[in-house]
Amino acid sequence: MLFANALIGLREGLEASIVVTILCAFLVKSDLKHYVKWVWAGVAAALAITVTVFLVITYGSSTLSSLGQELVGGIASLVAVVVVTTMVLWMRTAAASLSGDLKAALSKAAALGPAAVVLMSGLAVGREGIETALLVFDTTQGDVGSLYGLLGGAAVAVALAVAMYYGALRINLGAFFKATGVLLVFVAAGVLRYGVNDLQEAGALPGRDRLAFDVSGAVDPNTWPAKIVEGMFNLVPNPTLLSAIAWLVYVLVVLAVFLRPQPSGVQPAGKGKPASIPPSTTNSEPVEYEDSSLAR
Repeated sequence: MLFANALIGLREGLEASIVVTILCAFLVKSDLKHYVKWVWAGVAAALAITVTVFLVITYGSSTLSSLGQELVGGIASLVAVVVVTTMVLWMRTAAASLSGDLKAALSKAAALGPAAVVLMSGLAVGREGIETALLVFDTTQGDVGSLYGLLGGAAVAVALAVAMYYGALRINLGAFFKATGVLLVFVAAGVLRYGVNDLQEAGALPGRDRLAFDVSGAVDPNTWPAKIVEGMFNLVPNPTLLSAIAWLVYVLVVLAVFLRPQPSGVQPAGKGKPASIPPSTTNSEPVEYEDSSLAR
């Protein structure tokens, strides 16, 4: 799951980093720079909550019986799929107004005081963190490589956001989020397949011994193409019939919704003018970068 977790870390990390960038840039531009430290306090709280959720789920499930672990893992996987699907589809239409919504919420929070700024920024970033924790907790247990993939993807995301903030990098974020959104749909489908299989192992769903197909004799799971496919999309050579149906139906339905044309009057992400974000440490002219309308 190294590649899948790296993608999750990159996608979720960049979303969270852009949120922080928007909030800090708005405060600097509005002569409210003294509130920036409270935004970072909210980010720190969000990270602490994310780590806590991850550890509670991971180590809490490890104290259960084997059957209990399968049941908890299956339920958590289904919850993660619901959360990710909701966020991917929500970002499809909400990206164009996200920056304005964040700035409006931050203006109200700043008027109420530091505690409100901490709460507002913490909620904005914590949403991404908890989503990530639900997605990866089951894949990182006993797999250090998967954890490194997640942290590596998040580190790249932060570096990209910093480079865009200071004008050193221009990225069409609309295209980026669309491409990673498609990949994330396949990753979520794999998590769904995994969750259905866990619930079958726990006896909560039928069909544990009924396979959709079995190509394990023709596909060597130790080859790098097989490892990439399994690690990225959680596909195995011998899935159960129910889990394979769940995977296929999910991909067809969610991709159809995600890729359908935007309704009339809704501006797709990335189709506006490049956004301007002022550097936080200088008084130079604002720098522009191509944007998915997140910083509009």
